[in-house]
Amino acid sequence: GVKDGRWTVLQLVEALGSSLENTDPWTRGRGIQLLSRVLLQCYSLLQEKEVLHLVLFYENRLQDHHLVIPSVLQGLRALSMCEVLSPGLAVSVLKAIFQEVHVQSLLQLDRYTVYSIITNFMGTREEELKGLGADFTFGFIQVMDGEKDPRNLLVAFQIVRDLIAKNYSLGPFVEELFEVTSCYFPIDFTPPPNDPHGIQREDLILSLRAVLASTPQFAEFLLPLLIEKMDSDLQSAKLDSLQTLTACCAIYGQKELQEFLPSLWSSLRRDVFQTASEKVEAECLATLHALSACLSRSVLSSDTEDLLDSFLSSILQDCRHHLCEPDMKLVWPSAKLLQAAAGASLRAYHHVTRSVLPLLLEQYTKHPQSSQRRTILEMLLGFLELQQKWGHVEEDESTLLSLRAPVCSVVFSALTDSSVQLQLVGIRVLTVLGSLEGFLSPSDLELVVDHLMRLALREEDSQSSEAAMEAAGSLAPIYPKVFSGHMVPRLEEELQSEREEESSRDHHLLRQRCLQALAAMSTHTSIVRETIPVLLQHLRKVQKGSEAGNAQDMVSVCQSLHRVALQCQQDTEGCWYYHQAVVPCLLAMAVQAATQESTHPLRGKALLEEEVLAAMVPVISAATTHLSPELAAQSVSHVVPLFLDGEVSFLPQNSFPCSFQPFEDGECLEAQRRLVVLLMAFVCSLPRNVAIPQQERLLRELLALSCSCNCPFTATTAAKCFAGLVNKHPAGQQLDEILQLAVNRMEPGLAQGPRRTQALTLLLWVTKALVLRYHPLSSRLTDKLLGLLSDTELGPAAADGFSLLMAESPDVLHKGCHADARIMFRQRFFTDNIPKLVQGFHGAGPDVKANYLKGLSHVLNHLPKPVLVTELPTLLSLLLEALSCSDRVVQLSTLSCLQPLLLEAPQIMSLHVDTLVTKFLSLTSSPAMAVRIAALRCAHALTSLPTIVLLPYKARVIRALAKPLDDKKRLVRKEAVAARGEWFLLGSPGR
Repeated sequence: GVKDGRWTVLQLVEALGSSLENTDPWTRGRGIQLLSRVLLQCYSLLQEKEVLHLVLFYENRLQDHHLVIPSVLQGLRALSMCEVLSPGLAVSVLKAIFQEVHVQSLLQLDRYTVYSIITNFMGTREEELKGLGADFTFGFIQVMDGEKDPRNLLVAFQIVRDLIAKNYSLGPFVEELFEVTSCYFPIDFTPPPNDPHGIQREDLILSLRAVLASTPQFAEFLLPLLIEKMDSDLQSAKLDSLQTLTACCAIYGQKELQEFLPSLWSSLRRDVFQTASEKVEAECLATLHALSACLSRSVLSSDTEDLLDSFLSSILQDCRHHLCEPDMKLVWPSAKLLQAAAGASLRAYHHVTRSVLPLLLEQYTKHPQSSQRRTILEMLLGFLELQQKWGHVEEDESTLLSLRAPVCSVVFSALTDSSVQLQLVGIRVLTVLGSLEGFLSPSDLELVVDHLMRLALREEDSQSSEAAMEAAGSLAPIYPKVFSGHMVPRLEEELQSEREEESSRDHHLLRQRCLQALAAMSTHTSIVRETIPVLLQHLRKVQKGSEAGNAQDMVSVCQSLHRVALQCQQDTEGCWYYHQAVVPCLLAMAVQAATQESTHPLRGKALLEEEVLAAMVPVISAATTHLSPELAAQSVSHVVPLFLDGEVSFLPQNSFPCSFQPFEDGECLEAQRRLVVLLMAFVCSLPRNVAIPQQERLLRELLALSCSCNCPFTATTAAKCFAGLVNKHPAGQQLDEILQLAVNRMEPGLAQGPRRTQALTLLLWVTKALVLRYHPLSSRLTDKLLGLLSDTELGPAAADGFSLLMAESPDVLHKGCHADARIMFRQRFFTDNIPKLVQGFHGAGPDVKANYLKGLSHVLNHLPKPVLVTELPTLLSLLLEALSCSDRVVQLSTLSCLQPLLLEAPQIMSLHVDTLVTKFLSLTSSPAMAVRIAALRCAHALTSLPTIVLLPYKARVIRALAKPLDDKKRLVRKEAVAARGEWFLLGSPGR
């Protein structure tokens, strides 16, 4: 009635009169409870005068019997949410609560109600409450004192934070407010099992920390408490104290910290020098960094001591001498402490490095051993990396600049040392020095290039060579003129040189490294313009050569070109330059080789080998994927006519022995047809919104080629290209027609004839293209594929096709080349087709059952594990049957599927432990090494099942695993040792 407006609240009060005035407290409580419940639902409908009367009534009731108080508090909570509350009533209510209610004697819910009333008033009546002055703070302290329930504490801590953040008067009660909250520090709370409230220990820790670190007024009470807890043997207390101190440093100044700095430093130093815990060490270093930053921020007046200076001096005094100790025991702890303090500000950095850097350089010279030198250089590296934070080296301030000559001398000596590990640290230091603007002089830079060249090309150890190349890549964008003017010409010269004194193997390795170095340093557009012509020129030279290793050399050049392409992708100008320079050149060389093959079969043959063409694919693809739609459209208008009409005018050096007609018939054009792989790399990498000229004609030509070509490489490439275009083709009549045409070509090809394999390949790729985009025809094609599993000739290949459907394809039909791929396609494919696979398996003859198992294991292997776990109970019996299949691919696929399931679904797997143990142990004797390794890994994973289930099998498994310990393959023996060791420990105490 009150909600509908038929009754007013005051009429309700009158109607409840006999209950509200009853002498029995239980009856009065029922009456007030009903009224409070109505108010909680209708408080927004109340008039100001009604609220006034109700407040006065409820305040009076606070003096009533303790049975009534919970209902009174609920009513006051409802009234605290009223917008029409008259000024002064909020203060009146809170005074009444503070005076009349002993809050901590109430039940948890009722105490929570009191905190809610205070929170509501603080949110809406802030100025009125502030008028109470420190009395409000004192009243709240009395309310909170002794609170134990985590639910209430979270609200109480929030109230204290608001008291401080919103500048309520704390008056003389700062220490009392600190005491009433700090008594919970450090938090020691473990939530009960199945706790419905979801409050975690971390929630309370963070909430209390926000209180303790909310005001400098707590500093004089908090810092002694933190120092005490930092010295605790309890790691959780130590960590909590360190993290709280770090939080406090954000708001403290010199004044708060001054008195406690010696004690704080003493605790931090001891923990870093003595702790075995990485967590404690990391927190100590973070706290020291925060202290140093806090002292760095403090504004000094002329008559105050510079605390940062004296604090850092005491750190240096305690740590510096450890850097000189011959046994180097405390070298790293000391260096970490110094770096933590120095990293807080530029002022701190200069103070520390003034003392430490000369000392480290001196120690490097004193210690002849490579291992000690490496340690010293790593420390130097740590200090140099701090300088990177501030970038430019200031001439007047920097110790580093005054030490340029000895620093460079030390680094260059490390680069020429025989120790690979020392070289690697030297390369890292060199990279950092190069990133400091203004540090390296022109003559230093020339030496840097010399060292990087020597390490990249001549150093025997591949680690140093690769690190030098990476360093060149990092420094090249900073000094593009130096690298393009000095390093590129020298690498080009090395590529072209023919040294008689070097063996062919050494010369081949040198060429490889030159190519890798050219690619690694191509991290700036101006350098790319220098390196790309060198790489392409070398590719032409290799093509014209007649060495046996030509194909491998070409692959190496393509790998370098691919790396450059990836490095150019984010730079629009560099990407377009690369595309214009590389794609036409590769196409021209390939067309030249293919047309020559038609007339002079022996020339240019290496370029047409599958491995070389396959290496060109990622180059063209990476050069195309990041083009803007406008530039991509410009490029596609040349490339498609090249393949459809033989339009070669846009290619460099375009005088070819005969016309280029890859889609025409004729045996002499076989070499030209192989180049469709390059067309695939280009058109399947275009953005989806780029229109492809003559697309329908191109699709028909690709379809015909995929079904009629005798060369498996060309037929597969044409099928992939067709599928890639179909996947991106806009839905509509044109797509439906081309797909119907494809089905009409596939079905007779699959039924009979010499080209069933080509038809199956086309079916697989078209199915994948449609499955990815959820096209309706995909289910019909998948059913066709499922039907082929019972075919004795094509069944095994059709089963392997399920892997192709589910796996990520490296060159087409993936997100990187803008394919239309839905996120959940694997889950959808699984849901739609696993029942059909299972049904087919049960109805299949014994000679083809293995095909269904292979298809099933391929699908399951590529499925997200959480999905697989939910379906496990229905599929496990089939997976166990798959382990008995003689097909090694099925065995391997099933084992790799089962291994993670043993870890993620131990309860379900435990039900089949007898079968699993038998099958795994049997397969550890398989003729195939990969199967033996997978079976041993599964035997190892079995130990994650409940111990009580495994104990009956322990002796048997340990006995059986003794045999693979003598396996002739080292990798098998390694897995056997790991698995057997876990089984030995099964059931041991503490496991």
